[in-house]
Amino acid sequence: MNDAAYRLLLPDPAQMGRVDALAARVVPIRTLMEHAGRAVERAVRRHVRPCRVLVLCGPGNNGGDGYVAARRLAQAGWPVSVAALAPPRPAGDAAAAAALWSGPVVPFDVAQVGRFDLVIDAVFGAGLSRAVEGEVADVLRAARRLIAIDMPTGVDGATGAVRGYAPAAELTVTFCRPRPGHLLLPGRELCGRCEVADIGIPENAVGQVGVRTWRNAPGLWQVPHCGVESYKYSRGVVSICGGAQMPGAARLSAAGARGSGAGLVRLAVGGAADLYRMQVPAGLIVDAAPLTDLLADARRRVWVCGPGLTVEEVGSVFPVLVEAGRQVVADAGAFSMAAGRPGLLRGAAVVTPHAGEFARVFGHPGDDRLAAARAAAVLIDAVVVMKGPDTIIAAPDGRVAINDHATPALGTAGSGDTLSGIIAAMLAAGMPAWEGACAAVWLHGEAAMRAGPWPIAEQFDLHLGEARAKAEAEGQKKHG
Repeated sequence: MNDAAYRLLLPDPAQMGRVDALAARVVPIRTLMEHAGRAVERAVRRHVRPCRVLVLCGPGNNGGDGYVAARRLAQAGWPVSVAALAPPRPAGDAAAAAALWSGPVVPFDVAQVGRFDLVIDAVFGAGLSRAVEGEVADVLRAARRLIAIDMPTGVDGATGAVRGYAPAAELTVTFCRPRPGHLLLPGRELCGRCEVADIGIPENAVGQVGVRTWRNAPGLWQVPHCGVESYKYSRGVVSICGGAQMPGAARLSAAGARGSGAGLVRLAVGGAADLYRMQVPAGLIVDAAPLTDLLADARRRVWVCGPGLTVEEVGSVFPVLVEAGRQVVADAGAFSMAAGRPGLLRGAAVVTPHAGEFARVFGHPGDDRLAAARAAAVLIDAVVVMKGPDTIIAAPDGRVAINDHATPALGTAGSGDTLSGIIAAMLAAGMPAWEGACAAVWLHGEAAMRAGPWPIAEQFDLHLGEARAKAEAEGQKKHG
């Protein structure tokens, strides 16, 4: 993988511990700690004007980073004090950093926090293993302004979940790579602005730990290029199953497919053809023929099944599509069909449940949604797109991408229907299922950002061309 895409890797805290151990063979931990503290000092000075600072230090390496940051801020002329939750382990790297601190040390209690304008949280980092409560929670809660080192104390770096209590930071400074918890809610909101600092960890240290999680962005994938020799069938055919009761959903899916580059989009609607033909744009074909006849066309490899369909309608067409060996994007009505019976979705290429649909089919995901999405993908042998403000795209082989390239504007009826069409367009163009789903989710978010502050689903497809052009340009730049 090229370096630009490689930098999108997201180690979880356990993997980051192995990265640190591998890096230590080349660069001593004390040196990395010095670089980390210096990065925090520089970030603090960029973020706020000089003020009274209290650095809360825990007993581990996160606390060691805090001691270095405190020393460097003090050397820059800032009034800094340190409050230690507990002393570092004797003879450890954090103890060496603490020994170099010669400034004021104050008690770790609530009364002290109120005397300072800014608190730097270096209590526990991303590898937190227990709930934050009692005195630690009270002290963090008392801070008026807070900057976190690595992760706000209380946020699980692997899942973004809050263990007990976690403060809201204005700024979080982490190192080498962000962790899943920096992108997953609620952790993402508690981190404030997140800066990732290069502290000298060798690139091959990350490559040796087998990271399987990425931040979703161009460079992780590339949308197929549309060249001078492209034509409608080379760009791909998308077929969408339309129902008799909710035709709008199928039309939104079709608009998503057309707007994101599908060469030809067809609606398979059976006896409801007259209903659709009165309300579809030019260039969109409505098929009234039986499904078995439509499947005789080998060019129709990719189908969307679910938007606007009842349980009965999905049950009558989904198994036929799977039996015919088609790539199926399953959405909406497909999850009502498979409620409590996830095995019914086997044979799909991509499934796109939102949180409620995921829970109905697979059970409540709990705090570790990455693990839940991975398990669901393995269970049905399909790519699972768990939709939300931090959409998770999981493949059966364990790869996961987290998408934070989105806007609350996507939380409107019909948005998911549009996404199903975009995914189908990527598959029809020849992208593998996981990469195609990742690309589609990013394009969906980009189009929504371009659609303005209060768009409706019918407007998203109008901006997909611009979104795809941006993805192509960024992907080529990162691969170049």
